[in-house]
Amino acid sequence: MVEYGVAKHVLRGQGESGDLHLVCCSQNGVLVAAIDGLGHGEEAADAARTAAALLKNSLDEPVISLVERCHQELKGTRGAVLSLAFIATDKQMMTWIGIGNVQGVLMRANTKRGNGQESLLLRGGVVGAQLPSLQATVLPISRGDTLIFATDGIRSDFSADLSVRENPQRAADRILNQYQRGNDDALVLVARLTGVEL
Repeated sequence: MVEYGVAKHVLRGQGESGDLHLVCCSQNGVLVAAIDGLGHGEEAADAARTAAALLKNSLDEPVISLVERCHQELKGTRGAVLSLAFIATDKQMMTWIGIGNVQGVLMRANTKRGNGQESLLLRGGVVGAQLPSLQATVLPISRGDTLIFATDGIRSDFSADLSVRENPQRAADRILNQYQRGNDDALVLVARLTGVEL
């Protein structure tokens, strides 16, 4: 249902990244997430892995419930910021939500249907520490639309240089190479919708 590419950068001197991604299919659709454990190193990676495991085991729950469950599970850890989207392919809809500063952009394959680029509204907070009032956004989707998540190790101006024609892995690699800050872990996840009927 999706073709995706991921590019990562581990902060120099750290053994592992605190930034993780998740792309999981269920009978009802696809869950796509980018998770940034606070800070970097092993404790950040532990928090991100805990959130990823919970999301993977609860694919078909509403996105707000997923965030609330992650919040409970991450109490006592460093916590994390995350953005996630559930793509309901049969309904041609995507529901997404962002807590913290993991940027999200949806690039439209068919710009005749409206705005060519939609940005995820991010809400301040830390999953596991302080959760804001949660509100998800629902958008119509079409085959060829491309979802991009980028953690805060990537500069926010990456969205000015996107193309729906670019291969997802090449796009992820290019964004990482051109826009990484270099002072933090970084992750770029690019997912193109291939299984949605027009």
